[in-house]
Amino acid sequence: MNFDTPLLPAHLVRRYKRFLADVVLADGAATTVHVPNSGAMIGLDRPGSAVWLSRSLNAKRKYPLTLEVIQADGALVGVNTLHPNRIVAEAIAAGRIPELTGYPHLRREVRYGQASRVDLLLESPDRPPCYVEVKNVHLRRPGQGCGRVAEFPDCPTARGARHLEELSAVVASGGRAVMLYLVQRADCDTFRVADDLDPVYAVGLDRAKAAGVEAICYACTVTLHGVDIDRPLPFAGR
Repeated sequence: MNFDTPLLPAHLVRRYKRFLADVVLADGAATTVHVPNSGAMIGLDRPGSAVWLSRSLNAKRKYPLTLEVIQADGALVGVNTLHPNRIVAEAIAAGRIPELTGYPHLRREVRYGQASRVDLLLESPDRPPCYVEVKNVHLRRPGQGCGRVAEFPDCPTARGARHLEELSAVVASGGRAVMLYLVQRADCDTFRVADDLDPVYAVGLDRAKAAGVEAICYACTVTLHGVDIDRPLPFAGR
């Protein structure tokens, strides 16, 4: 996935109200930008961090600049949670996720469950439909294990727990369900569920896997030009 416009460099002053951040642009001007991420962004909100922004072509937007990439622990990290579905859809179309090949049709944001929309619905005339939920992963805590562990979630997520229940219901009804964790950084070797940050989600994933929901994880290569699927990451034990 390539960014739609060239990214602008800046430095972070502070992030606040979840969806806002103050930054200083390369020319010294201070401005407020949109942060498309509802998580805690642990380790990614240090004042003075180098960041890169995209500029919206919509002149009516209150905050035309959007935070896309942050430099943390020597790595570039993608923080825009609106991108993972597109990144994964492009990777599936290119055959770069072996677990999800063989489906000629892909639809996005299809209603399912009680009140949800599945991120990706893969369909084929000769097999059951495959429901794919995609979760953005950006958390890496250097003090955890070897320090190269990607983790999800970075704060309690009731919505994420509900998705696990709905994926389990898909399997029970004869469909296929996949939980895909997309790590928007390249400095991780394994993935784990952050059960200390959200024990409810950790238990929910265990139950979902026992019910037949598949869980896979892929790391990304992040550059100032775009974000692309790189390699699968194994799950680390809790």
